[in-house]
Amino acid sequence: MRIFMTGATGYIGGSVAAALIANGHQVHGLVRSPERAELARAFGIEPLIGSLDDLEVLEKAAQEADAVINTANADHEASADALVAALAGSGKKLLHTSGSSIVGHPDGGELTEDVFDESTEFVPSPGRAARVDINNRVLAGADSGVHSVIICPSLIYGLGTGVAKHSMQVPWLIDLARELGAAKHIGPGANTWSNVHIDDLVDLYLLALEKAPAGAFYFAENGENSMREVCVAISKMLGFGGGTEPMTADFAATHWGEGPAHNTMASNSRVRAKRARSELGWSPSAPSLVEEIETGIYATSYPA
Repeated sequence: MRIFMTGATGYIGGSVAAALIANGHQVHGLVRSPERAELARAFGIEPLIGSLDDLEVLEKAAQEADAVINTANADHEASADALVAALAGSGKKLLHTSGSSIVGHPDGGELTEDVFDESTEFVPSPGRAARVDINNRVLAGADSGVHSVIICPSLIYGLGTGVAKHSMQVPWLIDLARELGAAKHIGPGANTWSNVHIDDLVDLYLLALEKAPAGAFYFAENGENSMREVCVAISKMLGFGGGTEPMTADFAATHWGEGPAHNTMASNSRVRAKRARSELGWSPSAPSLVEEIETGIYATSYPA
């Protein structure tokens, strides 16, 4: 298949692109600069220079492809709408990437008991309402002849196999711990996130491309940890003895920004990937998040 991808040199997109190419597909990827184009070519991706705001470029590339995978930006409304419009009536697959923070709220590092699967109704926080609206419009594309599917990962960890090797949340915590000499979480760090290894997530994309029905929504997770548990593992990895320290969300915002601090790092995002397992036969098997921090790639290859 000829597949058009946004985010093809990113962490998720690059890893998905590598797997697609290994399985014999042609990947054409949107990149922002000639420099990124060279990186893409080195991984077997045919680059198309442009941005998510170049809607005509997106529409043309989508129409020329056999399938489209959007991994660039879950909050970019215009590009998502353009891809849906470009594929209307075609029956082609559009895999759109969201993120499980859609079920979270700014909880200040406190635990909440709510757990969500694909059938659970929820009211998004103001910081995630726009993303949920985009998701709904992408899924509604199934009514106009787009084979639209949403994959909604939780916290992603592990070493990427494309251009970008690392995700955001765990590296943010590691970098901050190195800078401050202690692993820090917001408040008590009891807030809990489901998580998924990048290798298992890539498998889900391939399965969804092969056999997901139109209008399907899939969470991606294989376990969960509190932010304090993640920080304990980071503390051990860095030789700090396993101790952690609290910080305020406002302090965290000076490092990560207001939105990421409150809506991601201080929130809960507890989801269950029931539909991916039952409908697609997805069977994640990679090492756990704590194992990966203490003895895996973060311990051995994350740059100081």
